[in-house]
Amino acid sequence: MDELDKKIINALQDGFPICDAPYRQVAEQLGLGEQELLNRLKALLDNGTLTRFGPLYNAEQMGGALTLAAVKAPKERYDEITDIINAFPEVAHNYARNHELNMWFVLATETPGQIQQTISAIEQQTGLTVYNMPKNKEYFVNLKLEA
Repeated sequence: MDELDKKIINALQDGFPICDAPYRQVAEQLGLGEQELLNRLKALLDNGTLTRFGPLYNAEQMGGALTLAAVKAPKERYDEITDIINAFPEVAHNYARNHELNMWFVLATETPGQIQQTISAIEQQTGLTVYNMPKNKEYFVNLKLEA
C-alpha cells in the first residue's frame, strides 16, 4: 500500500458522494482519473488490504440487531463447529482467538428477538454454550492512515 492508497482509504471513510458519478468525483478530489481510482480499489480488494468496500449500516436504527458471541470449541471439533456456525446466514463474521473462548462471531439479525433464537439454534446444533456479549455502547473509531 503506497501513499496514494492511504489517501484513497482516508478520503472514502469520510463519506461517499451520492451523485451520478461518485467515483469520478472522489477521483477528481484526489487528483486522479476515475479508472485509476477504480483500479486501485480493485487491487486493494484483490490483495486483501481491504476486505470489503461498501456502506456501513446501523442495524439497530433499521430495526435489526447485532451481538458479539463466542464459544469454547474443542480443538478436535474446531473445523466442524466452524462449518456449523458459518452455515447460519445470521453470522456476519467469525474469528479464531487464542483464548479460552476460542471462536468469536458476530450475529446480525432482522429483529432483536432473532438473536436469542439464533443463539439457541447454534447451541442445539453444536452442543456448546454460546456466550452472548451484546454491546452496552457503540464507539465509532475512524481509521486514518498517515499518508
